Amino acid sequence: MKRLFITVLSAAALLLAAPAASAQFNLNKAIGAAKKGVQAFTLTDEQMAAYVKESVDWMDKNNKVPGEDDPYTKRLRKLTSNLKDADGIPLNFKVYDVIDINAFACPDGSVRVFSSLMDIMDDNELLGVIGHEIGHVAKRHSKNAFKTQLMTGAAKDALSSAGGTVAKLTDSQLGTLGEGLINAKYSQKQENEADDSGYDFLVANGINPWGMVMAFEKLQSMEGNASANYIQKMFSSHPETAKRIKRMSERAAKDGYTRPEPTATSK
Repeated sequence: MKRLFITVLSAAALLLAAPAASAQFNLNKAIGAAKKGVQAFTLTDEQMAAYVKESVDWMDKNNKVPGEDDPYTKRLRKLTSNLKDADGIPLNFKVYDVIDINAFACPDGSVRVFSSLMDIMDDNELLGVIGHEIGHVAKRHSKNAFKTQLMTGAAKDALSSAGGTVAKLTDSQLGTLGEGLINAKYSQKQENEADDSGYDFLVANGINPWGMVMAFEKLQSMEGNASANYIQKMFSSHPETAKRIKRMSERAAKDGYTRPEPTATSK
């Protein structure tokens, strides 16, 4: 049985849920304090990589990852067997057997695809989504978002007090960091950059880039689906979604690619 993806409420969510009496809290002072805390420590790339790995390992442990003989895993392995790296970052792929419609890629090249997304996407469309997510990795969007989360979020105090060494994080902190990886918000400029980078990645690996367009069209048609939080994350507005679809369609047509016929989804 599929279950919900495990997340942990962030401190920001708890603050928003606080009673009205807390409305006198001075947000400007809080932001200033956070900035001072950030200035008190820095992170090396090696340290950040360790936190990314710890967060991904935590998510892999706390969500159902089908075995190698599972149809979902076999399908993903088949589709991604030749996808080895993105701009020098080694890639690894796993399925989360959960009911949410989602996918994400981490700064270390870990790509996680949710089984419910696989249920609604044919192979071309699924590769299109994967290409887009890898685009965020190749452009270092996910790295920058994770670093911001580390230095300003729930783990900030632990990192600051560690004195330059890698701090031991609690399950709650790891869960919050994992939630940040899943739900990272990107600007419209970054989404366009990921579209283009993902397109280039697909083409470089011999994959028809029309799959990205087809995936966007399918997701757009599902807006309003309560379980499709990936849609809200990827598409910030209707006009921009239409522009992105048009832009990528024109690019694929100009480059001489033929739009494939939709195929049945398969595990």
